Amino acid sequence: MSLIFADPFADFQRFFDEAVSQRSGGASRNTYEQSLTKALLRPKLDVHKDKDSITATLELPGIKKEDIHINLDGGRLTVSGETKSEQETSEGGHIVRERRFGSFSRSLPVPQGLKSEDIKAKLEDGVLRVTYPKIQAPTAQRIAVE
Repeated sequence: MSLIFADPFADFQRFFDEAVSQRSGGASRNTYEQSLTKALLRPKLDVHKDKDSITATLELPGIKKEDIHINLDGGRLTVSGETKSEQETSEGGHIVRERRFGSFSRSLPVPQGLKSEDIKAKLEDGVLRVTYPKIQAPTAQRIAVE
């Protein structure tokens, strides 16, 4: 079973940002470009559950493993990092330089009691796979009164 985490408030946030920008005299185009940049820096996340484990897959093209950080805190697994790229081309006496900088962060809930040593992460061809075991929730137990 695959689960896809979508941000149900992404469109609302974009509309809100545009409305605030227009009222304050800012250009809505800049707001649109900023929201587009945020979307580009928000990696796609897919979660797949099988019998024994859960695998979260994130698309991180062009990002080095040294720039990726994975943290486990309070029942949340957070994958964050920074992207930096610079490209320069020279054609017909003109130089074109393009730069892209930014940070990203994605979080997902994990079972309580999960230990960091049980989490395995592998980056291959721009795809990060984070796998951890399913943990059974403790069941209620009846205690006899003596």
